[in-house]
Amino acid sequence: MPSRRTARIAALTVAVACSAASAVVVTSTAHADTVRIHDIQGTTRMSPLAGQQVTNVAGIVTGVRTYGSSRGFWIQDPQADDNPATSEGVFVFTGSTPKVAVGDSVTVSGTVTEFVPGGTSSGNQSVTEISRPTVTVVSSGNAVPAATVVDARSVPSAYTPAGDTAASGSVNGLPLEPKKYALDYYESLEGMNVQVADARVVTATDPFTELWVTVKPRENATRRGGTLYGSYTSQNTGRLQIQSLGAVADFPKANVGDTLAGTTAGPLDYNQFGGYTLVASRLGTLKQGGLERETTRKQSRGELAVATYNVENLDPSDDTFAEHANAIVNNLQSPDIVALEEIQDNNGATNDGTVAADQTVKKLIDAIAAAGGPAYEWRSIDPVNLADGGEPGGNIRQVFLFNPERVSFTDRAGGDATTAVGVTKERGKARLTVSPGRIDPANDAWKNSRKPLVGEFTFRGRTVFLIANHFASKGGDQSLHAQYQPPTRSSETQRHLQATAVNAFVKEVLATEKNADIIALGDINDFEFSDTAKLLEGDGALWSAIKSLPKSERYTYDYQGNSQVLDQILISPSIRRGCEFAYDSVHINSEFNDQISDHDPQVLRFRP
Repeated sequence: MPSRRTARIAALTVAVACSAASAVVVTSTAHADTVRIHDIQGTTRMSPLAGQQVTNVAGIVTGVRTYGSSRGFWIQDPQADDNPATSEGVFVFTGSTPKVAVGDSVTVSGTVTEFVPGGTSSGNQSVTEISRPTVTVVSSGNAVPAATVVDARSVPSAYTPAGDTAASGSVNGLPLEPKKYALDYYESLEGMNVQVADARVVTATDPFTELWVTVKPRENATRRGGTLYGSYTSQNTGRLQIQSLGAVADFPKANVGDTLAGTTAGPLDYNQFGGYTLVASRLGTLKQGGLERETTRKQSRGELAVATYNVENLDPSDDTFAEHANAIVNNLQSPDIVALEEIQDNNGATNDGTVAADQTVKKLIDAIAAAGGPAYEWRSIDPVNLADGGEPGGNIRQVFLFNPERVSFTDRAGGDATTAVGVTKERGKARLTVSPGRIDPANDAWKNSRKPLVGEFTFRGRTVFLIANHFASKGGDQSLHAQYQPPTRSSETQRHLQATAVNAFVKEVLATEKNADIIALGDINDFEFSDTAKLLEGDGALWSAIKSLPKSERYTYDYQGNSQVLDQILISPSIRRGCEFAYDSVHINSEFNDQISDHDPQVLRFRP
């Protein structure tokens, strides 16, 4: 999966380009003696005055945004109506640095627009704004309207209503029910001054100066302080993104389990990178929770330790080799085999036709040895240039590292980027036709995506087949907070085809040798409860071993306040039946603000 940083920068570029196209055009002038903010906001997500001119809309400035492509300020009417569905706040889009201050009493004339962050094709909800404004400051130094408290009592447990089938599943036209649905509740506060108190951090501070908290500390809590994502139908309603109107340097560098003690307050915004967002003019004080990186136990002499680790676009120019090596040697305790994902070619994102990654892998192996680890050997297959997706020019691929003091690799010539691996029988045992090899690389399931890498290993005289995977990313899916409910997960289509292909290969091996030890592992880019995982497991050919963990420990990735599974190790019946396996999701990255990858590695130990 492309890094969140790469995807975020690309999306920001698109957002700036799409800003004009994503707003409603002026069509008429609103006719009313006095238009108030709650009249503009209305009782649905779309303003009843969208596209119309409004004049002399009164409010108190509650926040000013002086940075980015969405510069402007928020105003709030201190004289609220009695309808909980109508927000009393609105954003005034200026496009340049606003010339107002918090506490100014202003009147605003302009055009009511519905701006869709990310563009209309994203499926996101819109933000009601006043654009092309004429602003008059009436007075200054006024008290800001009291912040509405957002907490476990105020946020409903139900996430969203089902979308209107007559509107392609959109919730935009549905009357808001803020006491019944969380997304409706947040929408009813759009643009208003809100506050949270003593909020636990559930996604660490990222490079874009934002983090996530929960206002429901008991909601699906993980053992280490996060919020577990365990079902499509049971969303975590207490999640809320926090940004700041202050200096970047003052934003807390928080880890999961930390707390923003005291009050965090500011306008409630909506953006494409997480939906409803508290843009803080006042930040709580960071209280550290003391979270530490985990270390798994060392495998015993008779156990084979197999790991998967997405090293996030690793290329020779990166400065993280020593840290990755330390993680593999110390946190993972030098597994016998490590399946790596996102190893880039020798010059990274430089798009010049280079596909070899020997320098990238050698630099990592040398760093592992320097950290006190084994002298790993490696196997991989170079992809066809630009054929496997990922960062353009990077040619990411999977790589097997293995400790030759513990494990041997069976080499069978002929494996390359376009040759499909097959299965034969020798003396009653399954054998690969090529090793390393790739599963059905001509299959459209792998178009612009990584082809599975298959290898045949021997441990203490027993053959073990490994399939290293990196399935298609979730890019293009509608967000959890989209206007379409339930959101469309369009990226699943390709992953379902990929899972079907891997499952078919596993069945081919099992048809040849019923009790073969097979492990399919890697960045599956989907949840353990997903249809992708069910297709991989189809007919009992495999089983996702992360399900052996308590639910509160089942996560490998942390995204928008949800601790979730993307990386998996699936095992064949012979391994599962033995009941002598141990699984560990080793949390060293996803919960930390100084992560070297956005994925946590996984380790399986068993006795072949």
